[in-house]
Amino acid sequence: RARVAVDFVPTRNARPSTRSREDRAMIVHAVAAVRRADGTVLARVQAGTLLNRNLAFIDHINDIVYPPGSLPFGSLGTATLFLDDVRISTNVRLFGEQGETRAIGTRVSQTVREAVLERGQTWLDNAFVVNDWYFSAYEPLADARGRPVGMLYVGFLERPFAWMKWGVLAALVAVLSVVMVLAALAAARWARVISQPMERMARTMDRVQAGALDARVGSVGADDELGALAAHLDRLLDTIDDNTRELKRWNSELDAKVAERTRELEAAQQQLLRSEKMAAIGQLTASIAHEVNNPIAVIQGNLDLARELLGDHAERVRTELRLVDAQIDRMRLIVTQLLQFARPNEYAGYVEAVDPGRTLDECLLLAGHLLARTRIEVRRDYLASRSAAINRQELQQVLVNLMVNAIHAMPDGGTLTLRTRDWEAPPVVEGDPARPGIVIEVLDTGPGLSAELLRELFQPFVTRKKDGTGLGLWISRGIVERYGGDIRAANHAAGGAVMSVWLLCEEVPPAAESGALRP
Repeated sequence: RARVAVDFVPTRNARPSTRSREDRAMIVHAVAAVRRADGTVLARVQAGTLLNRNLAFIDHINDIVYPPGSLPFGSLGTATLFLDDVRISTNVRLFGEQGETRAIGTRVSQTVREAVLERGQTWLDNAFVVNDWYFSAYEPLADARGRPVGMLYVGFLERPFAWMKWGVLAALVAVLSVVMVLAALAAARWARVISQPMERMARTMDRVQAGALDARVGSVGADDELGALAAHLDRLLDTIDDNTRELKRWNSELDAKVAERTRELEAAQQQLLRSEKMAAIGQLTASIAHEVNNPIAVIQGNLDLARELLGDHAERVRTELRLVDAQIDRMRLIVTQLLQFARPNEYAGYVEAVDPGRTLDECLLLAGHLLARTRIEVRRDYLASRSAAINRQELQQVLVNLMVNAIHAMPDGGTLTLRTRDWEAPPVVEGDPARPGIVIEVLDTGPGLSAELLRELFQPFVTRKKDGTGLGLWISRGIVERYGGDIRAANHAAGGAVMSVWLLCEEVPPAAESGALRP
């Protein structure tokens, strides 16, 4: 009897009522006839289940309608039994939280009551349920005589889908904004394409008039009338200056060829030594990685099996099991680094124009969990106006490694400085124009680098960390060198270490990668 009475709970949008309690009961019942051997009815057996506050019954209905994982975007499924317009059994919470009281005693909105109870219609629409909007379905329930006595409700939260709708609209607005900006930039660029050749020809004539007989317009990047006019002007200037410069040109070409061959021989010798060393160490590391992977898989498999066999008893050794999991993950990280070192080409990505300042900010987010536990101040000094030609993910890997090393060098706090600047790389062939590049610097205020460590810093398996592998800087230098760059280490005059990443702004062909920026 204690389950039958349901006190009303004040509910928004419900029909006003003078009643404050529902004393009736809803029962689902069945009747079966007991017959004699000749088939005549001897008696009837009647049984029923009380549905007031029957939480197991309504939860079972909810699980049937909404199995786990059936609703996207974190929406929640709900089910309710109504006696008249009063919830007598429900899994709807008063405050939308799993730990709060169920909304038994709240009432359906007046709009739904009129449509379902009074007109006998099925409601398929959004509806206000207790304190939030739901996509809802209400079905009228009738007694044995066909009279409406209540409703069955199922529904799920509307809010996650509304958030999704606004998110899509925001994304569309952002895309349209980007398209408009790109269109404006394209228009400005085309205007510059027309005016730039004329300005270059005017400047060239002014320089020739001032005595610079070697001034030339050069390629204007167009094959139209402007390009033909610039080429014709250059030919006229070449005819005037040809006899005077012929001997100097031959001499410069000879010197350039000698210097080029000398550099090629030195680079080839260095690359040969490096390739032999990489081949030997790569074969060893690949073999070690393969052999270590097998016992790691066995350990992980047996650990999962032990956790499954222990069942609830595994909770007593949860800390120990987590420690084993952490060590297995650490071994897998070491194996991955070994494989990346042994077969770097398999881990190489596509080249794109990467903004160094933006990439540094993204790396700060990746290293944020380490900075949050320290008293380290971060300073930024982004002066670079160019983009680097490198794979974004690989550059992030290199910079995060340098940041983590700098953070570990300042356990008692300090200043982490991130700087970028433009830089002109020397030409591959003497006489060619300088190649545009950028420099990214990571500075710390730690104890700095000893002379011994500076000599060995970029060698494999060299580390001063208790749990380090000694492969981070070696792999980082290999990544940067694949794109024609270099990493250099030094001590700052004011204290601490400086790690510099030197990168080109144009993609370097494979033949020019070896030591292109090495001092």
